[in-house]
Amino acid sequence: MFTGLIEEVGRVRSIDGNSRAMQLIISAQQVLTDTTIGDSIAVNGVCLTVTRLGKEEFEADVMPETMDKTSLRRLRPGSPVNLERALAAGERFGGHFVQGHVDGVGRIRTRTPVENAVLFEVEVPETLTQWMVDKGSVVVNGISLTLVTVTPRSFTVSIIPHTLTHTQLQNARPGDEVNIECDMIGKYVAKLLQKQQGDSMSEVLKQAGLTE
Repeated sequence: MFTGLIEEVGRVRSIDGNSRAMQLIISAQQVLTDTTIGDSIAVNGVCLTVTRLGKEEFEADVMPETMDKTSLRRLRPGSPVNLERALAAGERFGGHFVQGHVDGVGRIRTRTPVENAVLFEVEVPETLTQWMVDKGSVVVNGISLTLVTVTPRSFTVSIIPHTLTHTQLQNARPGDEVNIECDMIGKYVAKLLQKQQGDSMSEVLKQAGLTE
């Protein structure tokens, strides 16, 4: 489990593999503190397992399914990546519940400066926007963000300067692919509603434990 609050921006040091699977070596510092082999680190929002630790670097494997369903396949040596360690018990919780399981890949359509923020419009399939609502939560490349607007094929988020300068999004431009994870609560509610389409709303709420 993660929070969507990026701890540092690492950099891909080397890539070994092919179009189906690869091993990443990523330079980092902060996320290596108290990290051991077998721990999880989110890389651009993708939960990966640490397989080797070195001085100011770690290694992780990317399996075929992850290559197919995320933008990690676009990484090259030198690429900046958002990094976050898995949430430890007892830690202060911020952001929102993030699994590190990417639902799909979006593409940045526009990047627009407005006053003290930057608006990013991201194009995504309708299969993802069905789980989104205005002012709800979404994860973009591992960053917990609030949805400003949602249309059937896109959504907009507003990035404050601090988030922009402390994440990989400072380098993001229109046309870039980004990993998208939708709010897990929204997904559970949508699944429940799909299963209960024949029931009344009061019955759906009762079965969800929200009413008596």
